[in-house]
Amino acid sequence: MNSISLFTKAGFKCSRHITQSYSTSFSSAINLLHADLRDPVHGIYGLVRLADEIVDTFHDYNKRELLEKFKHDTYEAIHNRISLNPVLQSFQITVNKYNIEPALIDAFFDSMFVDLDKKSWTTPDELNKYIYGSAEVVGLMCLKVFCEGNQQLTDELKPAAMSLGAAFQKVNFLRDLNDDLTHLERQYFPYVDLKNISQKDKEAIEADILKDFSDAYKGIILLPVKARFGVLVAYKYYLCLFHKIKNLPPEALFKKRIRVPNFQKALLLMKAGFERPFQLG
Repeated sequence: MNSISLFTKAGFKCSRHITQSYSTSFSSAINLLHADLRDPVHGIYGLVRLADEIVDTFHDYNKRELLEKFKHDTYEAIHNRISLNPVLQSFQITVNKYNIEPALIDAFFDSMFVDLDKKSWTTPDELNKYIYGSAEVVGLMCLKVFCEGNQQLTDELKPAAMSLGAAFQKVNFLRDLNDDLTHLERQYFPYVDLKNISQKDKEAIEADILKDFSDAYKGIILLPVKARFGVLVAYKYYLCLFHKIKNLPPEALFKKRIRVPNFQKALLLMKAGFERPFQLG
């Protein structure tokens, strides 16, 4: 193995470590993908996670300056097909190999920059645009990997991939409601006073999320076999998290961060392994 191959391998290993460190659930789901797909998905997640960390946690630094440099370095890595940043090395290889469109990367960074200053989303259009960039495009990048060059299938499954990303993001909004309000002063859902969210408001948000889950599932069962089970397990995990949130009164969202315990994740994995696709949902 030559030096560049060793460096590239180290880059994907670094992105994998970031995934494992920040999200055991996503890491577990990625491990259920075919081996061919794991490295590129880690490459995508590594970039996404670092950008998100700049925006959400680097409070003692100039976030805008850091994000602008990270965006510049990202495009430079893609153009030059090399980066000394191991995470960007793994991302640029993924982007160039699977022909991930620059428009998806643009939309992602646009939403990250919005998060630097924006505190409330006042219309559904504003929120939808933000969710597209922060979550749906990540699903679309992964879809390019899953379909491995089959553009017809990619186009067919695009709406479902977007719905899955939206469902995940909105569940995260509810799960992190207290932290977003208390520490980041963000209120994502328009027309709702989240500090005094009512049961009616909560049910309206949940109905919207449930539709996203339903639309997403229609595409999951059509994914290539190499990707289907891993995505299905991630879907099952988030659906379980959603139902845990749904069964709680609004005030409970401010008391603790809702989680799916490890033993329940293991049960979900076993159940998904034994069920046939058309029986799931």
